[in-house]
Amino acid sequence: MHNAEIARKFHELADLLEIQGANPFRVRAYRNAASIVEGSSRPLEDMVAEGEDLSAIKGIGNDLAGKIAELVETGNLPGLEALQKDMPAQLSELMRLDQLGPRRIRALNEELGVSSLKELKEVAEAGKIRKLAGFGARTESRILEEISKLSDRDHRTRLAEAEQVVGPLVAYLDKLDEISRIEVAGSYRRRKETVGDLDILVASENSKAVMERFTSHPEVAKVASKGKTRATVFLKSDLQVDLRVVKADSFGAALHYFTGSRAHNVAIRKMAGENGLKINEYGVYRGRKRIAGKTETEVFEQVNLPWIPPELRENKGEIEAAREGRLPDLVEESDIRGDLHMHTSATDGRNSLEEMVEAARRLGYEYIAITDHSRRLTMANGLDAKRLRQQIADIDKLNDELGDIRVLKGIEVDILEDGKLDLPDEVLNELDITVCSIHSRFELSEKQQTERVLRAMDNPRFNILGHPTGRLINTREAYQIDLEAIIEAAAERGCCLELNAQPSRLDLAGHYAGMLREAGVLGAVSTDAHATDHLRFMHLGVAQARRGWMEKKHLLNTRTLKQLQGILAR
Repeated sequence: MHNAEIARKFHELADLLEIQGANPFRVRAYRNAASIVEGSSRPLEDMVAEGEDLSAIKGIGNDLAGKIAELVETGNLPGLEALQKDMPAQLSELMRLDQLGPRRIRALNEELGVSSLKELKEVAEAGKIRKLAGFGARTESRILEEISKLSDRDHRTRLAEAEQVVGPLVAYLDKLDEISRIEVAGSYRRRKETVGDLDILVASENSKAVMERFTSHPEVAKVASKGKTRATVFLKSDLQVDLRVVKADSFGAALHYFTGSRAHNVAIRKMAGENGLKINEYGVYRGRKRIAGKTETEVFEQVNLPWIPPELRENKGEIEAAREGRLPDLVEESDIRGDLHMHTSATDGRNSLEEMVEAARRLGYEYIAITDHSRRLTMANGLDAKRLRQQIADIDKLNDELGDIRVLKGIEVDILEDGKLDLPDEVLNELDITVCSIHSRFELSEKQQTERVLRAMDNPRFNILGHPTGRLINTREAYQIDLEAIIEAAAERGCCLELNAQPSRLDLAGHYAGMLREAGVLGAVSTDAHATDHLRFMHLGVAQARRGWMEKKHLLNTRTLKQLQGILAR
Protein backbone atom coordinates (compact mmCIF):
# COMPACT_ATOMS: atom_id res chain seq x y z
CA MET A 1 0.00 0.00 0.00
CA HIS A 2 1.67 3.17 -1.24
CA ASN A 3 1.64 6.45 0.67
CA ALA A 4 -0.80 7.98 -1.84
CA GLU A 5 -3.32 5.19 -1.14
CA ILE A 6 -2.98 5.61 2.63
CA ALA A 7 -3.48 9.37 2.24
CA ARG A 8 -6.60 8.83 0.12
CA LYS A 9 -8.16 6.72 2.87
CA PHE A 10 -7.55 9.47 5.45
CA HIS A 11 -8.97 12.10 3.08
CA GLU A 12 -12.08 9.97 2.59
CA LEU A 13 -12.49 9.57 6.34
CA ALA A 14 -12.11 13.34 6.81
CA ASP A 15 -14.61 14.04 4.02
CA LEU A 16 -17.29 11.79 5.50
CA LEU A 17 -16.76 13.18 8.99
CA GLU A 18 -17.05 16.73 7.67
CA ILE A 19 -20.27 15.91 5.79
CA GLN A 20 -21.59 14.31 8.96
CA GLY A 21 -20.86 17.53 10.85
CA ALA A 22 -18.18 16.08 13.16
CA ASN A 23 -15.82 18.11 15.35
CA PRO A 24 -13.69 20.31 13.03
CA PHE A 25 -10.55 19.53 15.03
CA ARG A 26 -11.06 15.81 14.45
CA VAL A 27 -11.56 16.41 10.73
CA ARG A 28 -8.43 18.55 10.59
CA ALA A 29 -6.41 15.88 12.38
CA TYR A 30 -7.18 13.35 9.64
CA ARG A 31 -6.50 15.87 6.88
CA ASN A 32 -3.14 16.65 8.51
CA ALA A 33 -2.41 12.93 8.68
CA ALA A 34 -3.12 12.62 4.94
CA SER A 35 -0.80 15.52 4.21
CA ILE A 36 1.99 14.05 6.34
CA VAL A 37 1.68 10.67 4.65
CA GLU A 38 1.66 12.21 1.15
CA GLY A 39 4.81 14.16 1.90
CA SER A 40 6.75 11.39 3.59
CA SER A 41 10.04 10.59 1.88
CA ARG A 42 9.80 6.94 2.97
CA PRO A 43 7.07 4.40 2.18
CA LEU A 44 5.10 3.94 5.41
CA GLU A 45 4.45 0.35 4.35
CA ASP A 46 8.19 -0.32 4.66
CA MET A 47 8.34 1.38 8.06
CA VAL A 48 5.48 -0.80 9.34
CA ALA A 49 7.13 -3.94 7.94
CA GLU A 50 10.39 -3.07 9.68
CA GLY A 51 8.63 -2.42 13.00
CA GLU A 52 9.53 1.27 13.16
CA ASP A 53 7.65 3.60 15.48
CA LEU A 54 5.37 5.70 13.25
CA SER A 55 4.56 8.02 16.16
CA ALA A 56 8.13 9.31 15.84
CA ILE A 57 7.02 11.07 12.64
CA LYS A 58 6.29 14.67 13.49
CA GLY A 59 2.52 15.22 13.57
CA ILE A 60 1.65 11.51 13.92
CA GLY A 61 0.66 10.56 17.46
CA ASN A 62 0.11 7.11 18.90
CA ASP A 63 -3.53 6.94 17.80
CA LEU A 64 -2.81 7.83 14.17
CA ALA A 65 0.25 5.58 14.14
CA GLY A 66 -1.94 2.64 15.19
CA LYS A 67 -4.51 3.42 12.51
CA ILE A 68 -1.85 3.62 9.80
CA ALA A 69 -0.32 0.31 10.89
CA GLU A 70 -3.72 -1.41 10.85
CA LEU A 71 -4.51 0.07 7.44
CA VAL A 72 -1.22 -1.17 5.98
CA GLU A 73 -1.55 -4.62 7.51
CA THR A 74 -5.27 -5.25 6.92
CA GLY A 75 -6.36 -2.77 4.26
CA ASN A 76 -8.95 -1.37 6.69
CA LEU A 77 -8.90 2.07 8.30
CA PRO A 78 -10.54 2.01 11.74
CA GLY A 79 -13.50 4.37 11.80
CA LEU A 80 -13.93 4.57 8.04
CA GLU A 81 -15.81 1.30 7.71
CA ALA A 82 -18.21 2.32 10.49
CA LEU A 83 -18.91 5.63 8.76
CA GLN A 84 -19.48 3.88 5.45
CA LYS A 85 -22.21 1.79 7.08
CA ASP A 86 -23.98 4.93 8.35
CA MET A 87 -23.69 7.00 5.17
CA PRO A 88 -22.90 6.40 1.47
CA ALA A 89 -19.14 6.23 1.01
CA GLN A 90 -19.43 7.80 -2.44
CA LEU A 91 -20.50 11.08 -0.83
CA SER A 92 -16.80 11.83 -0.40
CA GLU A 93 -16.54 12.07 -4.22
CA LEU A 94 -18.80 15.10 -4.09
CA MET A 95 -16.24 16.97 -1.98
CA ARG A 96 -14.10 17.21 -5.11
CA LEU A 97 -16.49 19.78 -6.59
CA ASP A 98 -15.71 23.42 -5.82
CA GLN A 99 -19.41 24.27 -5.74
CA LEU A 100 -20.12 21.83 -2.92
CA GLY A 101 -19.12 21.96 0.71
CA PRO A 102 -20.17 19.58 3.48
CA ARG A 103 -23.42 21.40 4.25
CA ARG A 104 -24.57 21.45 0.65
CA ILE A 105 -23.67 17.79 0.22
CA ARG A 106 -25.64 16.92 3.33
CA ALA A 107 -28.64 18.87 1.97
CA LEU A 108 -28.43 17.11 -1.41
CA ASN A 109 -28.30 13.75 0.32
CA GLU A 110 -31.13 14.42 2.72
CA GLU A 111 -33.49 16.25 0.35
CA LEU A 112 -32.77 14.62 -3.02
CA GLY A 113 -31.23 11.30 -1.98
CA VAL A 114 -27.98 12.08 -3.80
CA SER A 115 -25.18 9.72 -2.77
CA SER A 116 -22.82 9.68 -5.80
CA LEU A 117 -21.57 11.79 -8.70
CA LYS A 118 -23.81 9.82 -11.05
CA GLU A 119 -26.93 10.64 -9.00
CA LEU A 120 -25.81 14.26 -8.64
CA LYS A 121 -25.55 14.57 -12.42
CA GLU A 122 -29.03 13.06 -12.84
CA VAL A 123 -30.76 15.49 -10.46
CA ALA A 124 -28.83 18.43 -11.91
CA GLU A 125 -29.84 17.54 -15.46
CA ALA A 126 -33.43 17.19 -14.24
CA GLY A 127 -33.32 20.75 -12.86
CA LYS A 128 -34.00 19.66 -9.29
CA ILE A 129 -30.99 21.28 -7.60
CA ARG A 130 -32.00 24.83 -8.44
CA LYS A 131 -35.16 24.38 -6.40
CA LEU A 132 -33.24 23.78 -3.16
CA ALA A 133 -32.62 26.69 -0.79
CA GLY A 134 -29.12 28.10 -1.17
CA PHE A 135 -28.42 26.67 -4.62
CA GLY A 136 -30.03 28.25 -7.69
CA ALA A 137 -29.80 27.73 -11.46
CA ARG A 138 -26.26 29.10 -11.77
CA THR A 139 -24.90 26.74 -9.10
CA GLU A 140 -26.69 23.85 -10.78
CA SER A 141 -25.07 24.74 -14.12
CA ARG A 142 -21.61 25.00 -12.55
CA ILE A 143 -22.05 21.63 -10.85
CA LEU A 144 -22.71 20.03 -14.23
CA GLU A 145 -19.63 21.73 -15.71
CA GLU A 146 -17.44 20.46 -12.86
CA ILE A 147 -18.77 16.90 -13.14
CA SER A 148 -17.90 16.92 -16.85
CA LYS A 149 -14.35 18.08 -16.12
CA LEU A 150 -13.94 15.46 -13.39
CA SER A 151 -14.81 12.64 -15.75
CA ASP A 152 -12.21 13.91 -18.24
CA ARG A 153 -9.37 13.75 -15.73
CA ASP A 154 -10.37 10.87 -13.45
CA HIS A 155 -8.35 8.25 -15.31
CA ARG A 156 -5.06 10.12 -15.01
CA THR A 157 -2.59 9.74 -12.15
CA ARG A 158 -0.47 12.57 -10.77
CA LEU A 159 3.22 12.27 -11.63
CA ALA A 160 4.34 12.11 -7.99
CA GLU A 161 1.91 9.27 -7.25
CA ALA A 162 3.16 7.41 -10.31
CA GLU A 163 6.71 7.81 -8.97
CA GLN A 164 5.68 6.11 -5.72
CA VAL A 165 4.40 3.14 -7.70
CA VAL A 166 7.04 2.83 -10.40
CA GLY A 167 10.14 3.14 -8.21
CA PRO A 168 9.56 -0.05 -6.18
CA LEU A 169 8.19 -1.86 -9.26
CA VAL A 170 11.30 -1.14 -11.34
CA ALA A 171 13.55 -2.09 -8.40
CA TYR A 172 11.62 -5.37 -8.05
CA LEU A 173 12.03 -6.21 -11.75
CA ASP A 174 15.65 -5.10 -11.90
CA LYS A 175 16.63 -7.78 -9.38
CA LEU A 176 16.14 -10.32 -12.15
CA ASP A 177 19.56 -11.23 -13.58
CA GLU A 178 18.06 -11.76 -17.02
CA ILE A 179 17.31 -8.02 -17.35
CA SER A 180 20.17 -5.97 -18.81
CA ARG A 181 18.34 -2.60 -19.11
CA ILE A 182 15.09 -1.21 -17.80
CA GLU A 183 13.47 2.20 -18.33
CA VAL A 184 10.07 3.78 -17.75
CA ALA A 185 8.90 5.36 -21.00
CA GLY A 186 5.71 7.13 -22.10
CA SER A 187 4.37 10.36 -20.65
CA TYR A 188 6.13 9.49 -17.39
CA ARG A 189 9.53 9.85 -19.05
CA ARG A 190 8.40 13.06 -20.73
CA ARG A 191 7.54 14.23 -17.18
CA LYS A 192 3.96 15.17 -17.92
CA GLU A 193 2.10 16.27 -14.79
CA THR A 194 -0.27 13.29 -15.04
CA VAL A 195 0.01 9.86 -16.64
CA GLY A 196 -2.74 7.66 -18.05
CA ASP A 197 -0.75 4.48 -17.53
CA LEU A 198 2.85 3.39 -17.08
CA ASP A 199 5.03 1.97 -19.86
CA ILE A 200 8.02 -0.09 -18.72
CA LEU A 201 10.60 -1.20 -21.25
CA VAL A 202 13.01 -4.05 -20.58
CA ALA A 203 15.99 -5.45 -22.50
CA SER A 204 16.33 -9.19 -21.96
CA GLU A 205 17.09 -12.43 -23.78
CA ASN A 206 14.68 -14.31 -21.50
CA SER A 207 11.29 -12.68 -21.91
CA LYS A 208 9.48 -15.59 -20.25
CA ALA A 209 11.28 -15.02 -16.93
CA VAL A 210 10.54 -11.28 -17.13
CA MET A 211 6.85 -11.90 -17.82
CA GLU A 212 6.55 -14.29 -14.89
CA ARG A 213 8.18 -11.91 -12.46
CA PHE A 214 6.17 -8.92 -13.65
CA THR A 215 2.76 -10.58 -13.50
CA SER A 216 3.46 -12.12 -10.09
CA HIS A 217 4.27 -8.79 -8.40
CA PRO A 218 2.29 -8.48 -5.12
CA GLU A 219 0.67 -5.23 -6.26
CA VAL A 220 -0.88 -6.81 -9.37
CA ALA A 221 -4.65 -7.11 -8.97
CA LYS A 222 -5.47 -8.25 -12.51
CA VAL A 223 -3.48 -9.54 -15.47
CA ALA A 224 -5.27 -8.11 -18.50
CA SER A 225 -2.98 -9.73 -21.05
CA LYS A 226 0.22 -11.74 -21.11
CA GLY A 227 2.18 -12.72 -24.19
CA LYS A 228 5.75 -13.65 -25.04
CA THR A 229 7.10 -10.09 -25.06
CA ARG A 230 4.33 -7.89 -23.70
CA ALA A 231 1.93 -7.82 -20.80
CA THR A 232 -0.64 -5.49 -19.30
CA VAL A 233 -1.65 -5.52 -15.65
CA PHE A 234 -3.81 -3.44 -13.34
CA LEU A 235 -2.40 -2.75 -9.89
CA LYS A 236 -4.42 -2.66 -6.70
CA SER A 237 -4.46 1.13 -7.06
CA ASP A 238 -6.23 0.66 -10.48
CA LEU A 239 -3.19 2.01 -12.32
CA GLN A 240 -2.50 0.24 -15.61
CA VAL A 241 1.10 -0.86 -16.30
CA ASP A 242 2.28 -2.09 -19.69
CA LEU A 243 5.53 -4.05 -20.02
CA ARG A 244 7.47 -4.59 -23.24
CA VAL A 245 10.51 -6.86 -23.59
CA VAL A 246 12.95 -6.37 -26.47
CA LYS A 247 16.45 -7.53 -27.39
CA ALA A 248 19.30 -5.28 -26.25
CA ASP A 249 20.06 -4.31 -29.87
CA SER A 250 16.54 -2.87 -30.20
CA PHE A 251 16.34 -1.13 -26.83
CA GLY A 252 17.13 2.39 -28.09
CA ALA A 253 14.58 2.19 -30.90
CA ALA A 254 11.93 0.84 -28.53
CA LEU A 255 12.71 3.49 -25.92
CA HIS A 256 12.26 6.23 -28.51
CA TYR A 257 9.08 4.64 -29.85
CA PHE A 258 7.41 4.15 -26.46
CA THR A 259 8.51 7.51 -25.03
CA GLY A 260 6.55 9.39 -27.69
CA SER A 261 4.73 11.63 -27.99
CA ARG A 262 2.75 10.25 -30.90
CA ALA A 263 3.11 13.52 -32.85
CA HIS A 264 6.88 13.54 -32.30
CA ASN A 265 7.20 9.92 -33.42
CA VAL A 266 5.15 10.51 -36.57
CA ALA A 267 7.34 13.47 -37.49
CA ILE A 268 10.55 11.44 -36.99
CA ARG A 269 9.20 8.53 -39.02
CA LYS A 270 8.25 10.92 -41.82
CA MET A 271 11.81 12.28 -41.88
CA ALA A 272 13.14 8.73 -42.01
CA GLY A 273 10.84 7.89 -44.91
CA GLU A 274 12.13 10.89 -46.86
CA ASN A 275 15.65 9.42 -46.47
CA GLY A 276 14.59 5.95 -47.62
CA LEU A 277 14.54 4.58 -44.06
CA LYS A 278 11.96 2.94 -41.83
CA ILE A 279 11.83 3.39 -38.05
CA ASN A 280 9.83 1.20 -35.68
CA GLU A 281 10.20 -0.14 -32.14
CA TYR A 282 12.75 -2.73 -33.27
CA GLY A 283 15.22 -0.49 -35.05
CA VAL A 284 16.05 1.66 -38.06
CA TYR A 285 15.94 -0.17 -41.39
CA ARG A 286 17.16 0.47 -44.90
CA GLY A 287 15.10 -2.01 -46.84
CA ARG A 288 15.34 -5.24 -44.85
CA LYS A 289 18.70 -4.35 -43.33
CA ARG A 290 18.67 -3.13 -39.74
CA ILE A 291 21.22 -0.31 -39.44
CA ALA A 292 20.60 1.16 -35.95
CA GLY A 293 18.51 0.85 -32.78
CA LYS A 294 20.70 -0.06 -29.82
CA THR A 295 20.58 3.49 -28.43
CA GLU A 296 18.28 6.46 -28.91
CA THR A 297 21.25 8.51 -30.11
CA GLU A 298 21.68 6.04 -32.99
CA VAL A 299 18.04 6.50 -33.96
CA PHE A 300 18.29 10.28 -34.03
CA GLU A 301 21.59 10.18 -35.93
CA GLN A 302 19.93 8.29 -38.79
CA VAL A 303 17.71 11.33 -39.44
CA ASN A 304 20.63 13.74 -38.91
CA LEU A 305 19.49 14.98 -35.53
CA PRO A 306 21.17 15.13 -32.13
CA TRP A 307 19.54 13.36 -29.18
CA ILE A 308 16.45 15.30 -28.04
CA PRO A 309 15.57 15.37 -24.31
CA PRO A 310 12.34 13.44 -23.60
CA GLU A 311 10.63 16.47 -22.01
CA LEU A 312 10.72 18.26 -25.38
CA ARG A 313 9.32 15.45 -27.52
CA GLU A 314 5.90 16.92 -28.26
CA ASN A 315 6.47 18.01 -31.90
CA LYS A 316 6.30 21.64 -30.84
CA GLY A 317 9.46 22.90 -32.47
CA GLU A 318 12.04 20.56 -30.97
CA ILE A 319 12.79 18.84 -34.28
CA GLU A 320 13.41 22.14 -36.07
CA ALA A 321 15.52 23.37 -33.15
CA ALA A 322 17.56 20.14 -33.21
CA ARG A 323 18.09 20.42 -36.97
CA GLU A 324 19.31 24.04 -36.62
CA GLY A 325 21.47 23.43 -33.53
CA ARG A 326 19.15 25.44 -31.27
CA LEU A 327 18.20 22.84 -28.67
CA PRO A 328 18.24 24.41 -25.20
CA ASP A 329 20.72 23.39 -22.52
CA LEU A 330 17.90 22.46 -20.15
CA VAL A 331 18.12 23.36 -16.48
CA GLU A 332 19.12 20.57 -14.09
CA GLU A 333 18.13 20.17 -10.47
CA SER A 334 21.81 20.61 -9.58
CA ASP A 335 21.59 24.17 -10.98
CA ILE A 336 19.15 25.20 -8.22
CA ARG A 337 20.92 27.23 -5.53
CA GLY A 338 18.01 27.72 -3.16
CA ASP A 339 14.32 27.25 -2.43
CA LEU A 340 12.28 30.47 -2.26
CA HIS A 341 8.95 29.27 -0.86
CA MET A 342 8.49 27.26 2.34
CA HIS A 343 6.50 27.28 5.56
CA THR A 344 7.31 26.61 9.21
CA SER A 345 5.34 25.65 12.30
CA ALA A 346 4.79 29.38 12.88
CA THR A 347 1.83 28.96 10.51
CA ASP A 348 0.74 25.68 8.89
CA GLY A 349 4.11 23.99 8.44
CA ARG A 350 5.09 20.95 10.49
CA ASN A 351 8.72 21.83 11.23
CA SER A 352 10.40 24.70 13.00
CA LEU A 353 12.47 27.42 11.38
CA GLU A 354 15.65 25.74 12.55
CA GLU A 355 14.57 22.32 11.23
CA MET A 356 13.73 23.72 7.78
CA VAL A 357 17.09 25.48 7.60
CA GLU A 358 18.98 22.36 8.64
CA ALA A 359 17.15 20.28 6.00
CA ALA A 360 18.07 22.85 3.34
CA ARG A 361 21.70 22.80 4.47
CA ARG A 362 21.78 19.05 3.94
CA LEU A 363 20.68 19.67 0.35
CA GLY A 364 23.62 22.00 -0.14
CA TYR A 365 21.56 25.12 -0.80
CA GLU A 366 23.25 28.51 -0.76
CA TYR A 367 20.09 30.24 0.45
CA ILE A 368 16.42 29.68 1.27
CA ALA A 369 13.46 31.96 1.90
CA ILE A 370 11.08 31.45 4.80
CA THR A 371 7.65 32.48 3.51
CA ASP A 372 4.97 31.69 6.05
CA HIS A 373 1.38 32.70 5.36
CA SER A 374 0.05 36.19 6.06
CA ARG A 375 -2.80 37.02 8.44
CA ARG A 376 -5.68 36.67 5.91
CA LEU A 377 -5.22 32.90 5.87
CA THR A 378 -6.64 32.38 9.37
CA MET A 379 -6.99 28.61 8.93
CA ALA A 380 -3.21 28.48 8.46
CA ASN A 381 -2.61 30.69 11.52
CA GLY A 382 -1.24 33.41 9.24
CA LEU A 383 1.20 35.98 10.58
CA ASP A 384 0.15 39.53 11.41
CA ALA A 385 2.70 42.35 11.43
CA LYS A 386 3.69 41.75 15.06
CA ARG A 387 4.34 38.01 14.66
CA LEU A 388 6.12 38.56 11.34
CA ARG A 389 8.48 41.06 12.95
CA GLN A 390 9.27 38.50 15.64
CA GLN A 391 10.10 35.98 12.93
CA ILE A 392 12.29 38.57 11.20
CA ALA A 393 14.23 38.98 14.46
CA ASP A 394 14.54 35.20 14.81
CA ILE A 395 15.92 34.89 11.27
CA ASP A 396 18.39 37.75 11.82
CA LYS A 397 19.67 36.00 14.92
CA LEU A 398 19.93 32.68 13.09
CA ASN A 399 21.83 34.26 10.19
CA ASP A 400 24.38 35.61 12.66
CA GLU A 401 25.11 32.01 13.68
CA LEU A 402 25.13 30.44 10.19
CA GLY A 403 28.06 30.50 7.85
CA ASP A 404 27.18 28.28 4.92
CA ILE A 405 23.58 29.26 4.09
CA ARG A 406 21.62 32.51 4.07
CA VAL A 407 18.02 32.59 5.29
CA LEU A 408 15.98 35.24 3.49
CA LYS A 409 13.18 36.94 5.39
CA GLY A 410 9.95 36.52 3.47
CA ILE A 411 6.22 36.02 3.53
CA GLU A 412 3.60 34.38 1.35
CA VAL A 413 1.31 37.36 1.39
CA ASP A 414 -2.29 37.10 0.23
CA ILE A 415 -3.44 39.18 -2.72
CA LEU A 416 -6.76 40.58 -1.54
CA GLU A 417 -9.75 40.95 -3.83
CA ASP A 418 -9.03 44.63 -4.43
CA GLY A 419 -5.42 43.92 -5.38
CA LYS A 420 -3.91 45.12 -2.13
CA LEU A 421 -1.41 42.98 -0.26
CA ASP A 422 -2.46 41.50 3.07
CA LEU A 423 0.16 43.29 5.20
CA PRO A 424 1.18 46.97 5.50
CA ASP A 425 3.97 48.22 3.24
CA GLU A 426 5.99 49.22 6.31
CA VAL A 427 6.47 45.62 7.42
CA LEU A 428 6.87 44.31 3.86
CA ASN A 429 9.74 46.79 3.47
CA GLU A 430 11.60 44.90 6.19
CA LEU A 431 11.61 41.67 4.16
CA ASP A 432 14.03 40.30 1.58
CA ILE A 433 11.35 38.65 -0.56
CA THR A 434 7.60 38.30 -1.01
CA VAL A 435 5.67 35.50 -2.63
CA CYS A 436 2.26 36.96 -3.45
CA SER A 437 -0.60 34.49 -3.88
CA ILE A 438 -4.35 34.15 -4.29
CA HIS A 439 -6.06 31.95 -1.70
CA SER A 440 -9.64 33.21 -1.93
CA ARG A 441 -12.38 34.32 -4.33
CA PHE A 442 -11.40 31.84 -7.03
CA GLU A 443 -14.79 32.39 -8.69
CA LEU A 444 -14.02 35.92 -9.93
CA SER A 445 -14.27 36.53 -13.65
CA GLU A 446 -11.12 36.48 -15.79
CA LYS A 447 -11.18 40.28 -16.03
CA GLN A 448 -11.59 40.74 -12.27
CA GLN A 449 -8.96 38.13 -11.37
CA THR A 450 -6.46 39.55 -13.85
CA GLU A 451 -6.95 43.13 -12.67
CA ARG A 452 -6.61 41.95 -9.08
CA VAL A 453 -3.13 40.55 -9.78
CA LEU A 454 -2.06 43.47 -11.97
CA ARG A 455 -2.91 45.94 -9.18
CA ALA A 456 -0.91 43.85 -6.72
CA MET A 457 2.06 43.78 -9.09
CA ASP A 458 2.07 47.58 -9.13
CA ASN A 459 3.32 47.41 -5.54
CA PRO A 460 7.16 47.50 -5.69
CA ARG A 461 7.23 45.05 -2.78
CA PHE A 462 5.77 42.34 -5.03
CA ASN A 463 8.47 39.85 -6.09
CA ILE A 464 6.98 36.48 -7.10
CA LEU A 465 3.45 35.47 -8.09
CA GLY A 466 2.88 32.23 -6.19
CA HIS A 467 1.14 29.21 -7.81
CA PRO A 468 -0.14 31.54 -10.55
CA THR A 469 -3.23 29.64 -11.74
CA GLY A 470 -4.38 28.19 -8.40
CA ARG A 471 -5.04 24.75 -9.82
CA LEU A 472 -4.93 21.52 -7.84
CA ILE A 473 -4.31 18.63 -10.24
CA ASN A 474 -7.28 16.24 -10.50
CA THR A 475 -9.05 18.25 -7.80
CA ARG A 476 -9.55 21.92 -8.66
CA GLU A 477 -9.48 23.68 -12.00
CA ALA A 478 -7.37 26.80 -12.44
CA TYR A 479 -9.19 30.04 -11.74
CA GLN A 480 -9.88 32.24 -14.74
CA ILE A 481 -6.96 34.59 -15.38
CA ASP A 482 -5.28 36.12 -18.43
CA LEU A 483 -1.76 34.82 -17.95
CA GLU A 484 -0.50 36.46 -21.12
CA ALA A 485 -1.40 39.86 -19.67
CA ILE A 486 0.13 38.89 -16.31
CA ILE A 487 3.39 37.77 -17.93
CA GLU A 488 3.57 40.93 -20.04
CA ALA A 489 3.07 43.06 -16.91
CA ALA A 490 5.67 41.02 -15.01
CA ALA A 491 8.19 41.75 -17.77
CA GLU A 492 7.48 45.47 -17.48
CA ARG A 493 7.63 45.55 -13.68
CA GLY A 494 10.51 43.15 -13.01
CA CYS A 495 8.32 40.57 -11.25
CA CYS A 496 8.78 36.78 -11.37
CA LEU A 497 6.31 33.90 -11.57
CA GLU A 498 6.56 30.72 -9.56
CA LEU A 499 6.84 27.18 -10.85
CA ASN A 500 5.36 25.58 -7.75
CA ALA A 501 6.71 22.05 -7.29
CA GLN A 502 4.05 20.76 -4.88
CA PRO A 503 2.84 17.46 -6.42
CA SER A 504 -0.79 18.58 -6.34
CA ARG A 505 0.00 21.90 -8.03
CA LEU A 506 2.92 21.82 -10.52
CA ASP A 507 1.85 25.36 -11.24
CA LEU A 508 2.92 26.78 -13.71
CA ALA A 509 2.39 24.07 -16.29
CA GLY A 510 5.12 23.50 -18.88
CA HIS A 511 3.54 25.49 -21.73
CA TYR A 512 3.14 28.52 -19.46
CA ALA A 513 6.77 28.14 -18.40
CA GLY A 514 7.56 28.42 -22.09
CA MET A 515 5.61 31.68 -22.26
CA LEU A 516 7.70 33.03 -19.37
CA ARG A 517 10.90 32.15 -21.16
CA GLU A 518 9.78 33.78 -24.40
CA ALA A 519 8.76 36.95 -22.57
CA GLY A 520 12.04 37.21 -20.68
CA VAL A 521 10.34 36.80 -17.29
CA LEU A 522 12.25 34.81 -14.69
CA GLY A 523 10.63 31.77 -13.16
CA ALA A 524 11.21 30.64 -9.58
CA VAL A 525 11.10 26.88 -9.02
CA SER A 526 10.11 26.43 -5.38
CA THR A 527 8.64 23.59 -3.35
CA ASP A 528 6.08 25.43 -1.21
CA ALA A 529 7.31 23.01 1.43
CA HIS A 530 5.20 22.55 4.56
CA ALA A 531 7.64 20.01 6.04
CA THR A 532 11.30 19.11 5.66
CA ASP A 533 10.36 16.10 3.51
CA HIS A 534 8.69 18.41 0.99
CA LEU A 535 11.98 20.01 0.01
CA ARG A 536 12.64 16.91 -2.11
CA PHE A 537 9.82 17.92 -4.49
CA MET A 538 12.18 20.31 -6.26
CA HIS A 539 12.76 17.83 -9.11
CA LEU A 540 9.08 18.00 -10.04
CA GLY A 541 9.25 21.77 -10.51
CA VAL A 542 12.48 21.48 -12.47
CA ALA A 543 10.70 19.03 -14.78
CA GLN A 544 8.02 21.65 -15.46
CA ALA A 545 10.75 24.17 -16.29
CA ARG A 546 12.39 21.69 -18.64
CA ARG A 547 9.07 21.08 -20.39
CA GLY A 548 9.00 24.84 -20.95
CA TRP A 549 12.45 24.69 -22.63
CA MET A 550 13.97 26.60 -19.72
CA GLU A 551 17.70 26.86 -19.22
CA LYS A 552 19.57 27.83 -16.07
CA LYS A 553 19.50 31.49 -17.13
CA HIS A 554 15.69 31.53 -17.20
CA LEU A 555 15.27 30.91 -13.46
CA LEU A 556 15.63 33.21 -10.47
CA ASN A 557 16.95 30.67 -7.99
CA THR A 558 19.84 29.49 -10.12
CA ARG A 559 21.45 32.86 -9.37
CA THR A 560 24.09 33.52 -6.72
CA LEU A 561 22.85 35.17 -3.53
CA LYS A 562 24.24 38.54 -4.62
CA GLN A 563 22.58 38.29 -8.04
CA LEU A 564 19.31 37.20 -6.44
CA GLN A 565 19.28 40.14 -4.03
CA GLY A 566 19.85 42.55 -6.90
CA ILE A 567 16.87 41.18 -8.83
CA LEU A 568 14.60 41.22 -5.76
CA ALA A 569 15.35 44.88 -5.12
CA ARG A 570 12.79 46.08 -7.67
